[in-house]
Amino acid sequence: MTFSAVIVAAGASLRAGPGAPKPWRDLGGRPVLAWSARALSAAGARRLVVVTTADRIEAARTLLADLPGLVVVEGGAARSLSVRAGLAALDGPPDEPVLVHDAARPFLEAAVIARVLSALRDADGAIAALPVPDSLKRGGGEIAGSVDREGLWRAQTPQAFPRAALLAAFQAWPGGEPTDEAAVMEAAGARIALVHGDPRLFKLTWPEDFDMAESLARPVREVRMGQGIDAHRWGPGDGVWLCGVRIPHDAALVGHSDADAGLHALTDALLGAIGEGDIGQHFPPTDPRWKGEPSATFLAHAGALVSARGGRILSLDLTLVCERPKVAPHREAMRQAVAAILGIDVSRVSIKATTTEGMGYTGRQEGLLAQALAAVELPAT
Repeated sequence: MTFSAVIVAAGASLRAGPGAPKPWRDLGGRPVLAWSARALSAAGARRLVVVTTADRIEAARTLLADLPGLVVVEGGAARSLSVRAGLAALDGPPDEPVLVHDAARPFLEAAVIARVLSALRDADGAIAALPVPDSLKRGGGEIAGSVDREGLWRAQTPQAFPRAALLAAFQAWPGGEPTDEAAVMEAAGARIALVHGDPRLFKLTWPEDFDMAESLARPVREVRMGQGIDAHRWGPGDGVWLCGVRIPHDAALVGHSDADAGLHALTDALLGAIGEGDIGQHFPPTDPRWKGEPSATFLAHAGALVSARGGRILSLDLTLVCERPKVAPHREAMRQAVAAILGIDVSRVSIKATTTEGMGYTGRQEGLLAQALAAVELPAT
């Protein structure tokens, strides 16, 4: 169904506390106004009229410049005057549905838009609303009486009406500021359908509402796990690099880079958690550029890939399997080194060591084994 929309964003926001007017406050990294404007545009609005104050007209045009059918006009001193200004800016058939929506209700979903438009087929208007679930009391500092909540609904927006019918109803309105567009149409004798809205479609009114909205604006996130395993054989040398720390020893680990098996395992664990292959794909051992390269380069690269995905490292757990050297005296320095490479708190890094009691290649001191697990939080897909 073809429709147009009017977003009311011209209020003074007096109850919202100090700061910019509500439509222009930041929510999840973008102005509140952008949330519902983009939702209505994505739902297929043929025309999208934003009604704002004179000093915000150019800002609104810039913010929403990529939305097709955008029109920005100046609003009035009252909500009803702003709605009428928005309706006057529309063209198209007189019976085309118009959705009037509050900019201060940012969490508008396509399903609500669809329900309102569908209900308009069998009624003169339709509004999103929710049944009142709470007990209602009348009074001030103390209860003066109870109110029966049966049949009571909390009106939300969007509210949908044929454009010409809504304009005519405003012209016939007897005076005073109506509570909403549905009240104007009711006064004209219209039948208004109640459509189930959305609890998240609450109106930002008080300062504390923005804290709740910010929690809803955060993207859904998920935890992913990755595993890394690396082993290097012992060879001649006088020290070994483990987890970014050089430990004096009577042998060295053999490898194309600095052979830091601990950092290699951690790198693979992070790459595995984000589905980015393994260390050999990113830093091929056949490439002379990585000859003798500090393994901190590899781990930092994996950490940067996590950040680029909008993720964060929750925890790293590394186990080194070797008879010698003793890891315990260097454990804290290793944890600090890993944390510094990745820019995370050291409490997120665990490093352990064990032996195989003389069994296998690590027990015979032919090589060292490192096993790592990584937990990463990413935006849900």
